Amino acid sequence: MGKDDFAPTPPMGWNSYDYYDTTVTEEEIKKNADYMATYLKPYGYEYIVVDIQWYAYGTGTKREEYQYLPFSKVEVDEYGRLLPCVEKFPAAIDGKGFRPLADYIHEKGLKFGIHIVRGIPRISAHTHSKILGSTKTADQIADPYSICPWNPDMYGVKEGVEGAQEYYDSLMELYASWGVDFIKCDDIAHTKLYEDAYAGKNEIEMIHKAIMKTGRPIVLSLSPGPAIIEKAWHYETYANMWRITDDFWDQWELLKVMFERCEIWQMHKRKGCYPDCDMLPVGRVGKGFLQERNTNFTKEEQKTMMTLWCIFGSPIMLGAELTKLDDWTKSLLTNEEVLSLLSNDFERKQWKREEGEAIWITHHKKTGKRYLAIFNLSDNETIYEWKKIEEEFGTLVREVWTNQNVNIEQKEEGMKISPHDVKLYELLG
Repeated sequence: MGKDDFAPTPPMGWNSYDYYDTTVTEEEIKKNADYMATYLKPYGYEYIVVDIQWYAYGTGTKREEYQYLPFSKVEVDEYGRLLPCVEKFPAAIDGKGFRPLADYIHEKGLKFGIHIVRGIPRISAHTHSKILGSTKTADQIADPYSICPWNPDMYGVKEGVEGAQEYYDSLMELYASWGVDFIKCDDIAHTKLYEDAYAGKNEIEMIHKAIMKTGRPIVLSLSPGPAIIEKAWHYETYANMWRITDDFWDQWELLKVMFERCEIWQMHKRKGCYPDCDMLPVGRVGKGFLQERNTNFTKEEQKTMMTLWCIFGSPIMLGAELTKLDDWTKSLLTNEEVLSLLSNDFERKQWKREEGEAIWITHHKKTGKRYLAIFNLSDNETIYEWKKIEEEFGTLVREVWTNQNVNIEQKEEGMKISPHDVKLYELLG
């Protein structure tokens, strides 16, 4: 089995970051898993991902000053590998790691993921921790000049030195023993501190090699973005997902620019390889950031976002607190026909992108089904001449979001699209 078999379709699930930041606990993870198993699993959602600093103590206690406490206490084993903080994840006590939590999630028919930052813990280098399977120690493989500009926990791992691959091998072996199905690796798709924005290239290769050695189908997701289009072949060779944007939040300008990013990356999607538009900040977000709120996106903008992610073929990772989803948001996230556009059987392309609009078209290679998405990116209502649209793309049969067939009256009035909204049509086959 090759790495592309680990993610035969774009991964769908939930990540703790947008709501909890660094503070999520075992109990909160379980509650979100319970919700997903009951309400979202039937629609293809399956991954539950614990985001950053699950190993750290005191997270969130000085949030007004720091997102990540400088040099805080972390849980680490004798081989320099981070372990879950038992204050937040009590089932991890006595070296059990995430195995009990992963078992809980697996029993619900879901999959379990964790966030990591590339490299080796600084504390492991400072204390000269042993490396499993090597005579070298952590200080000998750590690169103190390779650091993350926004998180103080890790040093990069040197390229080509004895002990470096062994460290990553031992790390992935540990994660596999816990039952990890998904790894989101940060500070690696775009290393922002350096003139070489792809300074983590060697570590991507080491992580991939270590995953393959485990024999477990662990999906590898790379963050943050924007991913570097000139390195597309490298992402596709060694990873399953890579972020094409920096952290995506609920701001219209960030959503609007995503159309440009999707245009750049539209030809680089296939089975097992997915340019990633990032999490969807819908529902309730921001609690761990001391900004708990309903998403700032309007309903029209949320529909635009969901349509773009699906017709482009991005992974779908939810950022909301699932237990607080309202009925409208749940219906947005569970429209089966819209979600069906994620299938790799669809061939998709952006037809047009201008300042005030974007048009995407897709067709199913086996069934012949065709869809057209017209996005109004302007701040004003747009009215399209129906005849002109049908002359260019074919007969419009039905609007998918409303599930309403097109009638003569609509054609006479013209196609009206509200600001920041979208119309998604099934075309006559």
